[in-house]
Formats: sequence, structure tokens, C-alpha cells
Amino acid sequence: MVVQVGAAASVQFGGRRALLFRVTRVDERPTYPGWCWLTGYTLDEYGEAVQRREIYVQFAGLRPVRRHPQKPKVLLVPRHHRPETGRQPGRVPTGSSIGAR
Repeated sequence: MVVQVGAAASVQFGGRRALLFRVTRVDERPTYPGWCWLTGYTLDEYGEAVQRREIYVQFAGLRPVRRHPQKPKVLLVPRHHRPETGRQPGRVPTGSSIGAR
């Protein structure tokens, strides 16, 4: 489960310190009513795990995130579809001093 952790969850996550958090475990340690320890990973803007953390937050202040942005996919062009460079692979251009004696 991915949640948005902001000031409603704890004042330490207010403003620019808000974060996306992938929850991996809810600790069963006794806490104050409405509070919980969460173990998981902070996520970057693409939803990739950045750092493992344990945070103490108010459960009611967590906001579920249904979809987070995906990392842009890199499209690779197969070799046989690359534009011609005018050179043949493995051949030395004419007029080159390479191999000349």
C-alpha cells in the first residue's frame, strides 16, 4: 500500500517534508490511541523506492495513493532501424592513416 504522509499524519511531515511511503509492515507495539509505527520505503516522484524508514504517524492522517507516476520508459531503437551513417561497420574510411605503412 502506498500512502501520502503529510502534516495531517504528523507535524514532522508538513510542507516540503511530505512524502510518498510504501508500507511494508505495521508494527504491533502499543502506542498512543490513533498512532502507529510503519515500516516501509520513501518513494521518489516515479514511485521508485529511495530509502527504507520507520515512521511514527497518526493513522487517520494517512492518505492512500491509488496511482503514482511511473518512470518514463526508455525506447531503444534496434540496430537495424538506426539511420545510416555512411560507413560500413568494421571498415576503416579511405584516406585514413590507420594501418598504412
